[in-house]
Amino acid sequence: MNTMAKTLPSESDIRLSTRKQPFNLLRWFSLISMAVIGTVAVALGAVSTRFVITESVQRDALLTSQFIQAIASAEVRHVSIPNVRTMGELLDPRKDREYTDVDPLARAAARGEFLDHIEHLPDVILANIYAPDRMVIWSTNPALMGTTIHADEDLDRAFKEKMPVSASYHDVDKTRMEQKFVTPPEYIFLENYIPLFDADGKTVTAMVEIYKEPQDLINRMERGLVLIWLATALGGGLIYLGLYWIVRRAAILLAAQQKQLITNETFVALGEMSSAVAHSLRNPLATIRSSAELALEFDSGAAHKNISDIIGQVDRMSKWVRELLQSLRPLSDEAEPVNLVAALHDSLMAYEQQIAKARVTVVFDPDQTPMVLSQQVQLTQILNSLLSNAVEAMDRGGTLSITLEPGGTQGVSVVVADTGKGMTAEQRSMAFRPFFTTKQGGLGVGLVLVKRIMERFGGAVALDSREGKGTSVRLSFKLVP
Repeated sequence: MNTMAKTLPSESDIRLSTRKQPFNLLRWFSLISMAVIGTVAVALGAVSTRFVITESVQRDALLTSQFIQAIASAEVRHVSIPNVRTMGELLDPRKDREYTDVDPLARAAARGEFLDHIEHLPDVILANIYAPDRMVIWSTNPALMGTTIHADEDLDRAFKEKMPVSASYHDVDKTRMEQKFVTPPEYIFLENYIPLFDADGKTVTAMVEIYKEPQDLINRMERGLVLIWLATALGGGLIYLGLYWIVRRAAILLAAQQKQLITNETFVALGEMSSAVAHSLRNPLATIRSSAELALEFDSGAAHKNISDIIGQVDRMSKWVRELLQSLRPLSDEAEPVNLVAALHDSLMAYEQQIAKARVTVVFDPDQTPMVLSQQVQLTQILNSLLSNAVEAMDRGGTLSITLEPGGTQGVSVVVADTGKGMTAEQRSMAFRPFFTTKQGGLGVGLVLVKRIMERFGGAVALDSREGKGTSVRLSFKLVP
């Protein structure tokens, strides 16, 4: 029984296993887009590479074919052989006796000149000439002469289609009898089949096979392939980075909007609940305070202090209710020009007694009077909240400094700094969360309201605090244009 209990998952394990992980848009996009863009880039590079190689080989084959056919015609004309005979008919020694209309010396001279040109073509590593029966009637490798090639698809295709056929190879095919090179190729070599016709141009009388290793063409192809892959990699990288930047911006925006939506929903729910609680508490609190004040008038004895405490606590609860309702009330978007320095002076005057009682020295010597975009009432509320926090943080005296700093051509910042007890790192990270407070009896909505009001009018708030050294709050405002 105990063994079965140990093997069964607990309820907490089931909850953890079934909890859905949030969808990470940026991570999935980076993985999928990299795979897609990489695949497309590789495919594009491969197609481009294949195209360059094929076009280069075919271009070289065309030029070689035209050159050899031009040499064949020129040599026949050079020795004054009648037009009824072509070089293709004169290359096979076995048919010398069939052409009685051609002078043997002229035939030998034409054939010798033609074969000499073939043998000394640039970049040629092997040259073969085939008769229609597939026998090698001449070759730069004497060992191949007299050999009959029975299985060569490219050779058969060239005879059948009566057109040049070309191919490229990286390795020597040892199974092919005709690929017996005197000097083996180093990297890549090209194979070209060039047909030679009779006088009517209909019958292939001989087939010239040329193996070449054109270094210049190979170098050009290598440079072209390098450029293709570099351009493909660079283009794919730029596309990926551009899309990643766009999606990252979208993900940040979506996260901010989601966070704002959650905050708004939280404030709506808290507002409805707080309004109901506040309205339910106001009348009892007012009744309690009235009763306490009435009792205070008739009792001057020992209960006097307790009754005063009741009135103080009721006032404190009423203040909490007002702050709570004010922090959850929707803010107006209509900004107005407000004199920042005047608002600071008014708030300092309102807290003059508390500042003097706490033995706090105020340092505030403005050299400008900027007009900022805000609302008079809400700006006063912001400043009062910050001054209240600063004074309460310096319960044993200290210095409260207020400075104005330029925030660019269209902004200004106010830094309210105290020399109080400061905050820990954990407290700093929680400072702008609703209902978090470090003050005894605080409600934790002051900084939340400051942040909401500043952001509502295009400003910002930042907090910096060190435990035992004090806290500074920076308010960044937009100037009135």
